[in-house]
Amino acid sequence: MNAVYAMMDALLPFEWLHYTFMKNALLAMLLITPLFGMLGTMAVDNKMAFFSDALGHSALTGIAIGVVLGMESQMLSMLVFGILWAILITFVKHHSKMSADTIISVFSSTSIALGLVVLSRGGAFAKYSGVLVGDVLSVTQGDLLSLLLTLLVTAAVWIFLFNPLMMTSVNAPLAQSRGVRAKLVEYAFTVLVAVSVMMSIRWVGVMLINSLLILPAAASRNVARSAASYLRLSVLIALFSGVTGLILSYYLNTSAGAAVVLVAACVYFATLPFRRK
Repeated sequence: MNAVYAMMDALLPFEWLHYTFMKNALLAMLLITPLFGMLGTMAVDNKMAFFSDALGHSALTGIAIGVVLGMESQMLSMLVFGILWAILITFVKHHSKMSADTIISVFSSTSIALGLVVLSRGGAFAKYSGVLVGDVLSVTQGDLLSLLLTLLVTAAVWIFLFNPLMMTSVNAPLAQSRGVRAKLVEYAFTVLVAVSVMMSIRWVGVMLINSLLILPAAASRNVARSAASYLRLSVLIALFSGVTGLILSYYLNTSAGAAVVLVAACVYFATLPFRRK
């Protein structure tokens, strides 16, 4: 890791990179934002904008269950509960006549309420409140390794899921006629989103995770003219938002996650006039 830091000092001789925590934060942004840039494209195409929001809220319940069960790792409890919650939401959506947004809203409200009830017992919620806004400046070297593995696994799975997901989002009956198992593909995608959200939630925050997933993809959709450019631009916009937001947060002495989301929002509104009907 010292070699990476030395390379960063040589290539990026900026004041804000003199600190190790800023180096770690930059590396985290370079790992987190492409992840959400990729996944966001399908979340937007499949009208799942609130799905990641529901998963973000479920992080509190995951922590709460871990506390009740005496689990030492908050990440493990969040990850397990997030995956199960994502599968349950998708299952109910396929076996219910209610609209998807209603189902997601019900699950989102339930998970955050349950998490708050458990974690706030005895006034103990203060030590868990950091997960609401996140803190990318607290990323450690071990966290960076976990994020790198998450990005690599997601990219590998994405290679196999992209075409079936794209075909399903465009025309589900046609996809099924071509042998695509649409429901299985959707379950795989929701699990992928759940893992990515839970692995990043501590540094992005419950309140901002959905915005980071949706805004870069929405901005890319405004200007992209093909599926390939849609994906590339979404990743590039996410990277730009992450790095720019981090730098701005340093000089403005404000929340890094919020600054990243605001930059992504500015890119979205800047590209909105170029969207074709």
